[in-house]
Amino acid sequence: MVVLVTGGARSGKSSFAEKYAARLAERGVYVATSQILDDEMGQRIALHRERRERTGFAWETVEEPYELCRVLREREDAPVVLVDCLTLWLTNWLLAEEEAEDAERRVLARVDELARVLESYSGRVVLVTNEVGDGIVPEYRLGRSFRDLAGVMNQRIAAASDSVFLVTAGIPVELKSLAFRWRDEGTESGA
Repeated sequence: MVVLVTGGARSGKSSFAEKYAARLAERGVYVATSQILDDEMGQRIALHRERRERTGFAWETVEEPYELCRVLREREDAPVVLVDCLTLWLTNWLLAEEEAEDAERRVLARVDELARVLESYSGRVVLVTNEVGDGIVPEYRLGRSFRDLAGVMNQRIAAASDSVFLVTAGIPVELKSLAFRWRDEGTESGA
């Protein structure tokens, strides 16, 4: 079972994902994709750790900023795996590949690999991502590239997911059950 949880900054998506995972099992693996690159990020990570510890849920934390597919394959038999978050994982790869002429293609290859892993995943995984394209168009190339890649990634991972939740103001809404479906798959108008 693959569950994707998305939302904006401070929307409550991580808290919801942790509670959702705790309903699926009595213990789990928490895959943290962030890196401590400055003091502010270190403080954010510490707050996330403290919140998880207060819940009493038995998390095994795995810090892995790049090799998410490997970790998922290795932990497929875990009661539940929670990945927080995909957009930081995407950022890590985009920055690692930034100087390459075909950086976007290389990053999308990583996204495609993740989608393939999730499509055949036999365990239970909850993934957190961010909705980043609802605001203004970034003025710099790397920002626009990130926004576009995050949108493509979210679409591909949502397609590989059994459930997709959008969390806004702390309220989760399951999107796949509400999704518009064409009446006739052969035409776009459905008429």
